[in-house]
Amino acid sequence: MHEIIQVLLALLAAVGLLALGWVLFGRLVTPVGENGGPVYAVVPADGGGDHLEQDVKGLLWLRGGELARFTIVIADNGLDESGRAVAAALLADSTGVVVCPGDRLGAYILGK
Repeated sequence: MHEIIQVLLALLAAVGLLALGWVLFGRLVTPVGENGGPVYAVVPADGGGDHLEQDVKGLLWLRGGELARFTIVIADNGLDESGRAVAAALLADSTGVVVCPGDRLGAYILGK
């Protein structure tokens, strides 16, 4: 019985160290956007906006966990009506999401 408790404690310690390492590594590699300039996540979109909702929702999940602070920019490279509807729904549902024409993306990011 004593050996089982030792194995369980060793397993819990290993899992705890792994979780701590994961959190610390995540803090090192995710952009926080505090001390430097603003951070942007650009999602190129065209046509019907295939995968646009999944990409933006994934970035919102990252931002919601406070691992990163950034503005999500949907680069409109020729969205059709259904793609614009998806982008409009994403804009209405969340803050920190903007739509920018693809040819003006550089000017938007540089603040011109």
